[in-house]
Formats: sequence, C-alpha cells, structure tokens
Amino acid sequence: MTKRHKSKHKVDRRLRANIWGRPKSPFNSRAYPPGQHGQNKKGKPTDYGVQLQAKQKLKAYYGNINERQFRNIYRKALSKKGDTTENLIALLESRLDTVIYRAKFASTVFSARQMINHGHIKVNKKRVNISSYAVKSSDTIEIREKSKKLVIIDGSLQSKERDVPDYIQSDNKNKTAKLIRVPKFSEVPYPIVMEPNLVIEYYSR
Repeated sequence: MTKRHKSKHKVDRRLRANIWGRPKSPFNSRAYPPGQHGQNKKGKPTDYGVQLQAKQKLKAYYGNINERQFRNIYRKALSKKGDTTENLIALLESRLDTVIYRAKFASTVFSARQMINHGHIKVNKKRVNISSYAVKSSDTIEIREKSKKLVIIDGSLQSKERDVPDYIQSDNKNKTAKLIRVPKFSEVPYPIVMEPNLVIEYYSR
C-alpha cells in the first residue's frame, strides 16, 4: 500500500466515513477513528463539532483543500447572488481538478491535481497547471497528446467504481471533456451524505 493510500485511509477513519466511496476503504470494516482509543471516543457532539465535521468532510472530498483556500471559496460563494450553499458547491465542482476527476481521467482528486501540476492537461488548447482553475461551460478540457496513452488514465476510464455525471460531457476516445453546466447540490454524486449548509454555518459563526 502506498503512503498516499494510507493517508487517505486515515482520513476515512478520522472522519468516520468512506469519503470517496472506495471499496477498499478501512472504514468499511472498521468504522471508528484511528488510534489506540478510537473505539472509546463517544459522546454527543456539540453544534460546533457537527459543523466542523461537515467542513472537514467536504474539504477532504475535494482533495484536502487547505483551510485558507477553502475559506476563500466560501467568501466567494457568499459574495455571489443566490443560495450560498449552492454557490459553494458550484465553485467546488467547477474546479479543474474536480472536472478531471468527474470525467474519470483520474481515479482520485489527488491524482487529477498531480496530472494538472505535471502539465498533462490543456484547456482550450493551452496547457493549464493550476488545479483551482475555474472551468466554464465554453471550455474544452483535453489530455495533452503525449499523455493520452498513460496507463493511469486508461485504468481510471475503465474503472466501474463510478460513472460520469450528466453535467460532464466526456469523450473517452479523444480524451476530452466539458463541464456542460454547473450542477446543483442535489445532482452531485457524493458517496456519503454531505452537509454544505453546516459548512456555511461554521464559517458564519
């Protein structure tokens, strides 16, 4: 098992959820936090604790976005017109690393981010190496020509673990993808219950 897999498994146990819905998650067989006293950590959580847990789950799901960056995403969602919860999810789902993951070009958000950092991704024919790049519906995302035959990409595309959602248009043969529209929270295929409304409450304290 790689260090990255071990790290993700620890996240699952710490947050008491199979965050990415992966069949090999240790949470499937050990539903308690890591550590010697993991099974003894009980008690009714406070409102703050519940809100914090919701925030940590959402942050973890999108590749452990750092706190400063995640707070900035919240502030941007708050400044937009409309429902702040929907705005938050829209911003997260429009990130380039998320779209790469949704299109199944990468098996995890972490892998998608690595592909972007290593220059494997183009947006509108230009190489983009910023994971947080905000994808628009007019953007065409593609795997760089020299990278199209990477084994990790084909392996992810062939995986049956998850499907490409309706708001992503993906061409597996040419390895291109588009974010057709920004999804509503109810459309996002989270493998566990996410509560972005509690995330808003956390930052609104």
